Amino acid sequence: MLQRYRAAALPALTAFTALGLAAVCVVTSTTPAVAQNKSDATLDRVKAAVQKTLGADAPIKSVARTPVPGLYEVAIGGEIIYADEKAQYVILGGNLVDTKTRQNLTEARQSELNKVDFAKLPFDRAIKYVKGNGARKIAVFSDPNCPYCKRFEDTLKTSKLDNITVYTFLYPVLGPDSDAKSKAIWCAPDRLKAWHDWMLDKKAPPTAGARCDDAAIEQNVALGRQFNVTGTPTIILADGRRLPGAVPAEELEKALASVR
Repeated sequence: MLQRYRAAALPALTAFTALGLAAVCVVTSTTPAVAQNKSDATLDRVKAAVQKTLGADAPIKSVARTPVPGLYEVAIGGEIIYADEKAQYVILGGNLVDTKTRQNLTEARQSELNKVDFAKLPFDRAIKYVKGNGARKIAVFSDPNCPYCKRFEDTLKTSKLDNITVYTFLYPVLGPDSDAKSKAIWCAPDRLKAWHDWMLDKKAPPTAGARCDDAAIEQNVALGRQFNVTGTPTIILADGRRLPGAVPAEELEKALASVR
């Protein structure tokens, strides 16, 4: 349903647009939207109006106020859109930015809404890699045919990042070959070696006789969809925050240092 509305030319509700936002740094602290209060009739009206506009196949998770008067944040799945009280105007695929602080309010809210309970992740379905004492932990949803995933693996291996445990959840979303390679890696005698051989040295995992219980791969795909993981690599920090993409070593180090 959201795709259909994106294809239409909807009027802009505010001067804040997505133009030129690529250079805006990701921040983890900002002025938060006010969470929905069940007794707030205005938020209830906004929710009903947006639901009517978008249809039942776009279930709304929450509605909140924004710092902009008359503009409301609406969370649908792992996505945020903005609307006025009557849903006459809707902003799809845009970012709300504080021009004084250069803070991307949309990214900060998405990070908050999409937090994952790290301790409850099924680590038995992940490939474990320990560097140094392994005290700092991250989980990564990764596709074996994703070039950015390979770049991230190279960063983990060759950078000065240390004392980290990486749980890699094989997440084949780029096609049948990704699925086949994920299953071959999972069924290899040494999963970590097979993963690094392929991602770092382009040495394909053996497929002959590589049969085992590979249900973990399908379960990982279902888990990623549940978490609205729409790209690879997706990095999850121990406090549940996400880092999208092959972040540089310096950015990952900074994020790890900020985990409480």
